Amino acid sequence: MSDLKLIISGVLKGLAVLLVCLGLANTAQSQATKTNTAWPKQAIRIVVTFTPGGAPDILARVLAESWQQSLGVPVLVENRPGYGGNIGADLVAKSEPDGYTLLIGTVGIHAINGALYEKMSFHPINDFTPISFLASTPNVLVVNKKLGVTNLHELIELAKAKPNELTFGSSGVGTSLHMSGELFKEMTGVQIRHIPYKGRAQSLPDLISGRISMLFDNLSSSLPLIKAGEVQALAVTTLKRSPAAPEIPTMAEQGLPGFEATSWFSLMAPANLPPSVQKRLNALTRQALNQPDVRNKLLASGLDPAPGSPQELSRLIQSETNKWGRVIYKSGAKLEQ
Repeated sequence: MSDLKLIISGVLKGLAVLLVCLGLANTAQSQATKTNTAWPKQAIRIVVTFTPGGAPDILARVLAESWQQSLGVPVLVENRPGYGGNIGADLVAKSEPDGYTLLIGTVGIHAINGALYEKMSFHPINDFTPISFLASTPNVLVVNKKLGVTNLHELIELAKAKPNELTFGSSGVGTSLHMSGELFKEMTGVQIRHIPYKGRAQSLPDLISGRISMLFDNLSSSLPLIKAGEVQALAVTTLKRSPAAPEIPTMAEQGLPGFEATSWFSLMAPANLPPSVQKRLNALTRQALNQPDVRNKLLASGLDPAPGSPQELSRLIQSETNKWGRVIYKSGAKLEQ
């Protein structure tokens, strides 16, 4: 009888241990599920550091539309222009790293401004978590039609004949559009004055009216005006012609070999974003930009979508930081925020 009691007692203890283990496993699984599904619980904000209508704004609204459908929460696009993107970037850098405040990063913010500005209120690399590369677009040099030039050679000759009389606009100091102009000045030896704007909404009307002589702009932004004949396109700033406008020659083709200045855009979050949220955002971004209709629409606008891994984005930022740092050093440009 005592042996039977010992057997029963052992079985009961074994069952108790098994139940405890099962309970712990269920609790762990429940916590893991909660962690995976906890985000998002509220509206997501995507900060664009330029005025509406340009390439960063277009990309933000593509993501917002796709995410709202798949996540079931509001996704808001907020335009915060100023100081070459620094105002909006500072806002995001100082936000909680919870996945609810994101940034459309640019080559200007993350690879140019650190060398251009004397002081920065944030670190362009360390204060952000990379999510994904979004897209790139050639920059294009467009001129006022009354200037009377139809190719790069004619523009260079005119600029040399009138030093400091011609002006070039951009969507802000420190942007790749500004740097395109600085690189142009360095490689040709011309003296032209830079006129910065907060975005294309102000710069393009001034180009059409003749208040500025020329403008470096994203091809995606200027393409409708080029096709409508309102401005004269002289060259794209990539090494190869753009499929969206194959009739526009490159800078290299017109006597400036090696000239390359591409505008690119990324998705960034504040530093220390939880890896699970980073991974989810990366997957959502790939899903949105790999939709055939979205890709075709962006390509037709001069944007080349190419979402990738956070690691690939980090390597690109470091490479571009080195490249533009050299250009800024040679130009001697320095600004105060």
